[in-house]
Amino acid sequence: MCTEFRLHRAVLPKEIEIGECWARDGLQNETSVVSTDHKVEMIERFVGMGIKVMEATSFAHPKMLPQFADAEEVLKRIPRKAGVRYRAICTTMKAVERAIASKEAGYGVDEIVMVISTSEPHNFANVNMSHKENKELCEKMTRMALDTGHAVFGWALTAFGCPIAGDVKPAAAIALGNWWKDVGATIIGFGDTIGSSNPVQVSNFYEYALSEGYTTDEVVVHFHDTRGWGVANSMVALTYGFTHFDTSFGAIGGQPRTGAAEYQHGFAGNTCTEDLVGMFEEMGVSCGLDQQKMIATGRRAEEILGHKCRSNYIVAGPVVHGGIEYDKEKGILA
Repeated sequence: MCTEFRLHRAVLPKEIEIGECWARDGLQNETSVVSTDHKVEMIERFVGMGIKVMEATSFAHPKMLPQFADAEEVLKRIPRKAGVRYRAICTTMKAVERAIASKEAGYGVDEIVMVISTSEPHNFANVNMSHKENKELCEKMTRMALDTGHAVFGWALTAFGCPIAGDVKPAAAIALGNWWKDVGATIIGFGDTIGSSNPVQVSNFYEYALSEGYTTDEVVVHFHDTRGWGVANSMVALTYGFTHFDTSFGAIGGQPRTGAAEYQHGFAGNTCTEDLVGMFEEMGVSCGLDQQKMIATGRRAEEILGHKCRSNYIVAGPVVHGGIEYDKEKGILA
């Protein structure tokens, strides 16, 4: 149990980068398969509002995840704009081969995402491999990805807790992150895969990560919102200077619907893009997004999905704090 809270009064970053996960991590948990047209429409909207990084799809086998049977078709049709980077997740050699073939055909992704769970029991549940087996596979996949001009994004999943084994030691997650860096990954994610963390735990984790040599520009912050604490936990990461945040419109997402046994409970989903961006912007931290387009896109996402999502911001909207000026140099309200 976390007992010490080191959260300090910090100078907040002037700007951060959102990695939008709606089209992959978000949709993988949806019951209904979203049409290719709607996926492309949403990605066009994300680009139009200013998103620079997004997970576009997954190269999972269509029988395992029918939601992404159209991976290549989506990649062929999405907008290509200078400064916008696309990611796709690959968990098998065949998936990497498909990613490489797409790139060679002129419609690939910039970054290939690979995953290993910090908790070995979760790794078995997620990909049916031991750590040793998964590392051997991911090292081969990483070499293939790097050799074909892709950046590699290495995930240490369940970095804050495991639904099967319970608490996870931060040192184990950091060691897995170090392994990813050793094999060539340049982007490292420590994922709160089931939304088990709390702000004190997050503070202690990032304090430790920084003490172990991690920098604020190489780590992606990714909290699931299972208990509604994703924004709070992301706020703690912000105070430590981290600037790359993975979120999903409407807080959708969660365990892939592969037919495997459920291993998480409560609300599935990622930290809500609209809520996080709205809060950060009112704090004086620029996210680089057009907020009116963001609100409209959040509402459109609900229409496409056919259900209400968990965004408070598209309902309440922004608050204009008249008479209060934010000193961005000092990171405090003047």
